[in-house]
Amino acid sequence: MIIHLTKTCLACGAVATLLIAAACATPEAPVPTTSQSPQTSKPSDLQRMADRFAPTDLTVDLSTLSPADKTVLAKLIEASKIIDALYLRQVWEGNEAMRQDLVRDQSEEGRARLHYFLINKGPWSRLDHNTPFVSGAPPKPEGANFYPTGAAKADIETWIASLSPADRARATGFFTVVRRGPDGRFMLVPYSVEYQKEVTAIAGLLEEAAVSTADPTLKAFLSKRADAFLSNDYYDSDVAWMELGSVIEPTIGPYEVYEDELFNYKAAFESFITVKDLVESAKLQKFASELQDIENHLPIDASRRNPKLGALAPIVVVNEIYAGGDGNRGVQTAAFNLPNDERVTREKGSKRVMLKNVQDAKFAKTLVPISRVVLSADDQKDVSFDAFFTHILMHELMHGLGPHDITVGGRATTVRQEMKEASSYLEEAKADISGLFALQYLIDKGVFAKSLERSIYTTFLASTFRSIRFGVNEAHGKGIAVQLNYLLDQGGFTVRPDGTFAVNHDRIKAGVTALTRDIMTMQAEGDYAKAKALGEKLGHVRPPVQAALDRLAGVPVDIEPRYVTADQLLKQP
Repeated sequence: MIIHLTKTCLACGAVATLLIAAACATPEAPVPTTSQSPQTSKPSDLQRMADRFAPTDLTVDLSTLSPADKTVLAKLIEASKIIDALYLRQVWEGNEAMRQDLVRDQSEEGRARLHYFLINKGPWSRLDHNTPFVSGAPPKPEGANFYPTGAAKADIETWIASLSPADRARATGFFTVVRRGPDGRFMLVPYSVEYQKEVTAIAGLLEEAAVSTADPTLKAFLSKRADAFLSNDYYDSDVAWMELGSVIEPTIGPYEVYEDELFNYKAAFESFITVKDLVESAKLQKFASELQDIENHLPIDASRRNPKLGALAPIVVVNEIYAGGDGNRGVQTAAFNLPNDERVTREKGSKRVMLKNVQDAKFAKTLVPISRVVLSADDQKDVSFDAFFTHILMHELMHGLGPHDITVGGRATTVRQEMKEASSYLEEAKADISGLFALQYLIDKGVFAKSLERSIYTTFLASTFRSIRFGVNEAHGKGIAVQLNYLLDQGGFTVRPDGTFAVNHDRIKAGVTALTRDIMTMQAEGDYAKAKALGEKLGHVRPPVQAALDRLAGVPVDIEPRYVTADQLLKQP
């Protein structure tokens, strides 16, 4: 998300289904961190790597919640801890055994390595282009643990192309893994079978939580989501999630496809256990009514705009109590836009969830210190939390706008399926840059105050350095690199002689509009070659940017949350 999203379609078959199909035969330089390779790091080096994540206590005021509500939250946190373990399996088949080995090593080095392993959810440093930091760890598999070890991408593509349309949809859908059968042929296994032990336990906890709550919408969601874990069909529970009216706002299940760097097909398990900030949510909901107007004025051919967006577009502001799995690895999610199933988004729209306490922490611990290094003293005064928060909101709103269902060569398809591994970075870049476009449109329309205009561009410029530090191998970091380099080339951003960066307010709007047009046109045309070429040309760190990044060595890259309120809930009688 987290700031997050790619789109796809389809829930897969029944619990007992094993679909056996046709036969098939078997970067850029990272941001500097330490003087040694992570794999050979000393404890002090590992600690410096971990210090890029500022320990942060996340607390939430639950004084208005009933004892029953707190019981519900405790059950959801328990389920989320299972999600954590399940996600480790999805990242790499060797993760669980390696974690056990690291736990047994009680030396100073062993404890430091385990700490960094838990931050990254594996033995690869996500901020350093997935460089291994545990001896014996292989290169991070592009397909994570969603595909057979050692299977070539071309072989999987050939096999998928040989399938019937229905089976091909399952193979490219969210909720199946590809395995080899006893005969060595590729086969599909539903998540409900592959992860049967874990999903059964999660479903049981969700049912217990459903019994405890008095809120009918939460009860409906929890019951339907429990069924979904067992049936592998998440549609009904996604619809129920869209209709939640409870102060407790849980998101739990397989959602984002970032971990599948081979195809961006397979969803990783994640959870966000949160409670609504009712006052802030009410303030933001009014912007949902602006989405169709923004869509109607996107800088792309009118035939590529959606004349009728989904009916619902709820925006909720929440405070995070606990995040698990893909929701808590490396850089923390600040907001997200779900669900990803196009059937739901066509009919119901999508929900934007803003994690306010997480954003507060990120702004204070990373963005403000960054702005003091990369901006001039005069420009630093234009950096504001309001601009930061509002752009994250628009980023999430824009994930739901622009091309999604497309036609390529007379064939109905989706942007995600056509863009393959380029989908995630391009979608994140689209949401960012079109978010700026939409903010400017709403400022010109009078929805936002004119006084916000200068602040949004300056705050975004400072925030590009925050995001690019995530690493350009990561979707958000690569998407930011593309935007930063594009706007530098267009003259919307400039580099001063002293190495600081500035907004050229005479040219920034044109640059934002042009890049919005370019990216959305690629998506509408399903042009994988252009999307890949754009990433290869601009998705890297140029020398002036690297020089600024070098000066940020003492500034945390992100936060490492400590779930204080969650721990308290689990200790309650």
